Amino acid sequence: MFKGFKDFILRGNVIELAIAVVIGSAFTALVAAFTNHIINPVIAAAGGMNAEGLGFKIWENNPATFVDFGSVLTALVTFVITAAVVYFIFVAPMNKINSLVKERLSTEEPEEEPLPADTALLAEIRDLLKEAAAQRDTNNISELDSDLDSDRTR
Repeated sequence: MFKGFKDFILRGNVIELAIAVVIGSAFTALVAAFTNHIINPVIAAAGGMNAEGLGFKIWENNPATFVDFGSVLTALVTFVITAAVVYFIFVAPMNKINSLVKERLSTEEPEEEPLPADTALLAEIRDLLKEAAAQRDTNNISELDSDLDSDRTR
């Protein structure tokens, strides 16, 4: 039971997935910091307020009814930056590599190895024997036809 678990854990896919999760978490923190400390101040400077407080209250007396567009905008910017980095760092290069590999595989046709001299000679003899047999069969059919015609005329 432990051997199966060990084999499962040490498979390349599981280790690569674990590394991807750790790097993804670190990258999310990086993008969140970039959004909160660079993008949000730019939005605040343009709008005159903090992006986190950008929104309105549905009922003035109830703070739980505050619709916070700033948080949604921050999440959207974080998502767009993350998606762009993932696409341009991972997806686009992998697509290019895959297309180059497919192109190389499709253009490289296996070369036919020339037959050894004795094999080529045997193949030539075989082809000549086939032609001779076909010619003999044609002649035999012609002879049979002429014999049948002569039997009918008698």
